Amino acid sequence: MNLVTEVRASYDQLAMAQKPGGGVPFYMRAVNRRLGRAIAAVAARLGATPDQMTAVSGLLFVLGMAVLVAFDPSVPVAVAVTVLLQLAFAFDSADGQLARLTGRGSVAGEWLDHVVDAARLLALHVGVAVCLSLHTDVDSAWLLLPLGFAGVASVRFFAQILAEQLDRSADGRGPATGRGWLQTPADAGVVNLVFLLWPWTPVFLAVYAALAAANLLLLLATLQRKHHALRNAVSA
Repeated sequence: MNLVTEVRASYDQLAMAQKPGGGVPFYMRAVNRRLGRAIAAVAARLGATPDQMTAVSGLLFVLGMAVLVAFDPSVPVAVAVTVLLQLAFAFDSADGQLARLTGRGSVAGEWLDHVVDAARLLALHVGVAVCLSLHTDVDSAWLLLPLGFAGVASVRFFAQILAEQLDRSADGRGPATGRGWLQTPADAGVVNLVFLLWPWTPVFLAVYAALAAANLLLLLATLQRKHHALRNAVSA
C-alpha cells in the first residue's frame, strides 16, 4: 500500500469516527474538522504524536500574532495573519483526531491542548489591543474592546470546560442539532477571518465589536445553561 493510499484510508477512518456535528459551528464542522482530519492522516503516516500537533498549532499561532504585531496594517499582512491563524486552528483539530486514529490519546495530552487553547484565546485579543495601540491612531478607549473580548472569551471557555469536568454525565452532549449557527460568533475560524479586514481599521473595529457583543450574549447563555444543568445533575 503506497503512502497516498494509506493516508486516504486513515482519512476515511477518521471520517467514520467523527464527532457528532449537531450544534457545531459551520466553519469548524465543514472546514476545520476536514483540514484537521487531512493533517492527522498525514501525521499518522509520518509517526507524529498528538502533542506535536498541539505544539505546531501553538507555534503557528505565535507566528501569526508576531506578524500582526511586527508590521503595519496592509493586505499582505492581513492575509498572512489569517492563513497562519487558520492553519493553527486546523492543527488544533488535528491533535485530537490523531489521538483517536492512533490510540495515543492521554489525559496529559488533553490537558496540554486545553492549556494552549486557553492561552490562545487570551493572547489573540490582547494582541489586538497591542496592535491597535502600536499601528493605529484610534482613541485609547477602543483598547477596552479587545480586552473585554478577551475576558468574555476566556470566562466562557473556562465555564464550558469546568462544567464538563464537574458533570461527566454530560459527556458527548452538545447543543441541539441545527443550532450550530448560534455558535458562529464564537467559532475561532470566523474570528480569524475578521483579520482580513485589518487594513481597514474602522471596518475591522465595527465587525470585531459586533462579534464581541455576540460573544457576550453567548457567555450569558452559557452561564445560565451550564448552571442549570449542574444544579439538575447534583439534584439527580
